[in-house]
Amino acid sequence: MTAIAQTAQGKLEGQMEDGLAVFRGVRFAQAPLGQLRFRAPQPPESWQGTRSAAEFGPIAPQVTNEALNSLIGGDEQPQDEDCLYLNVWTPGLDGGKRPVMVWIHGGGFTIGSGSESYYTGANLAARGDVVVVTINYRLGALGFLHLPSLGETNFGSRDQAQALRWVQQNIAAFGGDPGNVTIFGESAGGMSVGTLMGSPEAAGLFHKAIPQSGAAHHSLGLERAEQIGRQFAEALGVDPGDAAGLRAAPVGKVLEASAVLEAAALAAVGEGAMPDMSFQPVVDGEFLEAPAINAVRGGLSAGVPLLIGALDEEWKLFDAMMPGEPPNEEDVVARLDGFHGNGRAAYDAYRDARAARGESTEPREIFLQAAGDRLFRIPADRLATAQAAQQPDTYAYIYDWKSPALDGALGSCHALDIPFTFGTHGLSAEFAGAGPEADELAETVMDGWLAFARTGNPSSRGREWPRFGEGERAVTVLGADTRVEHAWREPERRAWDGFFE
Repeated sequence: MTAIAQTAQGKLEGQMEDGLAVFRGVRFAQAPLGQLRFRAPQPPESWQGTRSAAEFGPIAPQVTNEALNSLIGGDEQPQDEDCLYLNVWTPGLDGGKRPVMVWIHGGGFTIGSGSESYYTGANLAARGDVVVVTINYRLGALGFLHLPSLGETNFGSRDQAQALRWVQQNIAAFGGDPGNVTIFGESAGGMSVGTLMGSPEAAGLFHKAIPQSGAAHHSLGLERAEQIGRQFAEALGVDPGDAAGLRAAPVGKVLEASAVLEAAALAAVGEGAMPDMSFQPVVDGEFLEAPAINAVRGGLSAGVPLLIGALDEEWKLFDAMMPGEPPNEEDVVARLDGFHGNGRAAYDAYRDARAARGESTEPREIFLQAAGDRLFRIPADRLATAQAAQQPDTYAYIYDWKSPALDGALGSCHALDIPFTFGTHGLSAEFAGAGPEADELAETVMDGWLAFARTGNPSSRGREWPRFGEGERAVTVLGADTRVEHAWREPERRAWDGFFE
């Protein structure tokens, strides 16, 4: 059975699936091709008649990460530069003014899509009577290249903002409330949520925010972004001042040149450098007038309730993707020098805190914990602290649920939260786990996220979530024993005093 929605651009024909109206492959911007490559997205054009919305649109050009897919699963999907599509799951096309949840996918700003099977919005939409939207955006150089010759940058972030403008204009036709939009995302998607909180161009396009394993600290300054842009142009074989040549380069060559930079960044990590991404949002003075965390501290998103968190052992996923010899204490101290500046002090703080709790003090375990904290947990803590100073409805969480994969070696690793957010943990039980406890965790997480989207408070199912500012850094620990903790791993957190400020 089909479903018809009348948008501002024209009629769409979706499908009725298990009581939900589902619309896939909905264009929210013009195809970023030809002269629109390396330009801000343009509003979609109108059409006559009824357009099919039965199939997902192509995803952004990218090089598949086989190592990641082998651990958490992945979908092979058609790719094309014409990738600016979104997908909608709704309980009714009835003017119901339901809360709207817009998902921004992760993948290091170089991989991923809004149509991956983990991200189906059906469970959330049906369980919470909400409208769920998942989006694509431009990735890698096509999304985040910065060169003065191009005249603008942050194309991928602007795609996200354009998708939110489409939501503001059209979501009422899908039974959603444009005045109650929650953006949520994981990893680069969580970083994107934090970036949008810090962008004046996105102000007013959303009303609540849930960054998962991402915050507001990942961006490049102009000088570094231009340096990377010139390196990319050199790898592409095009003069960095030749905007026409950059726009005309075959997309396959663009991916090849991007891969050169990514390989160099990965090699630097192997030599002890702090992990960084060649392509990410840029503080360009327009989309980002300042680093997003500074804009948040300045009150740009003071009216936005925030739910933010990370996993306890984030880095174990990346460690499994880049296996090597177990590091000794000297190796770890040296690597922490690159992450922290005082590797000895950081190592000692982690070792002593873990020993006091009866946890492993093996050098590898110390490094994995510190690396995950540096990239994910501490930025989340800083964003929660910044927002709680002006928005009481700020909530924080930590996952300590363990993956059964690799005989438990992944622990509570990066990306493990995704299937619980969407109730899709059954798609990959070997990664996410299975059984009554896994089902209970999925229900707890979905109901918390749904309650937050509806009211700005994740308390649900008789479980009260304390605000982050109540007591000493209150967090809800999500796992086999969901509970409230205060000052979670406080000695390790204090080891980063003075960072991200």
